[in-house]
Amino acid sequence: MNHTQPPARTPAHRVHRCLVVGLTTAIAAITAALGCQARNTPSDSSSPSSPSSFSPAAPPSKAPHSERRGASDKADGAVPEDTTVFDDDIPAVANLDRDVLTALRRAARNARGHGITLYVNSGWRSAEYQRLLLRGAVATYGSEAEAARWVATAETSPHVSGEAVDIGRSDATAWLSEHGAAYGLCQIYRNEPWHYELRPEAIDHGCPRMYADPTRDPRMRR
Repeated sequence: MNHTQPPARTPAHRVHRCLVVGLTTAIAAITAALGCQARNTPSDSSSPSSPSSFSPAAPPSKAPHSERRGASDKADGAVPEDTTVFDDDIPAVANLDRDVLTALRRAARNARGHGITLYVNSGWRSAEYQRLLLRGAVATYGSEAEAARWVATAETSPHVSGEAVDIGRSDATAWLSEHGAAYGLCQIYRNEPWHYELRPEAIDHGCPRMYADPTRDPRMRR
């Protein structure tokens, strides 16, 4: 598009604020979409599914909470409010890969000494739950291609295999970003600061370079 005059520069902090507001709006839209599906899906009570990775767009310091739909859905991976990495009675935590959970709990014990609690917004999910999340993301973003930047398929999601966790609350994600490598816990995607997976080699060599988003991850192309 041509302009007769050069546009005025927009200060960087205003651009950042606009981006955060836009992403926050996207979260609200996904929450509404998933809530509507949860109420209207006939099989919801027996095989719920609903975010991470869930992983829809969210402010950079804040993991989404839209998957928290009710106690009846916990068996498929829904996470009640204030769930921590020590809550063995929550399937999303208890069904995590043993090595992932061990590393998380080691990190959480040390974080606690600094006044930080590692809350879990999402962990293990059933395949059906993951499919519902993906359908909600497609409805929100308008295409499978855009949804794939935030939500993986049931066949490729590391949440379904219990190998990924979404950490809640900005103080926890900030602490883990700084100290997670010492426990082999690494942020994998730049657009998902809440999403962590186990990379044991990070203890000695640091975390690998992050992918811009899941569409850049070769594992998502199976």
